[in-house]
Amino acid sequence: MKLVVAIVHRDDSGALSNALRANNYSSTLIGTTGGFLREGNATFLIGVEENRLDDVLGVIKKNCTTRTQLVNPMPPVMEPGELYLAQPIEVQVGGATVFVMNVERFEKF
Repeated sequence: MKLVVAIVHRDDSGALSNALRANNYSSTLIGTTGGFLREGNATFLIGVEENRLDDVLGVIKKNCTTRTQLVNPMPPVMEPGELYLAQPIEVQVGGATVFVMNVERFEKF
């Protein structure tokens, strides 16, 4: 058995949750916040048999697309009286960061 930890953009979480359910995968969803952009993410915990691992990874890949977004960078620490005009920068968001771990023991009560 494997534990899949998938960190996805909040905009993809609804579609992924529905797709997992439609394919008979149970999951636990945890609301999280990214460290770089400080935007909402969703972290899915999915227990899956090893022979179904490629299928669940395919479901994640299909439902978590990357896209570009304009964001305003955090202002630097400045001295009083300095003027900082933030220029929006284009960054890539979405997709999924996935970790797959071996499960030594699984029990459901």
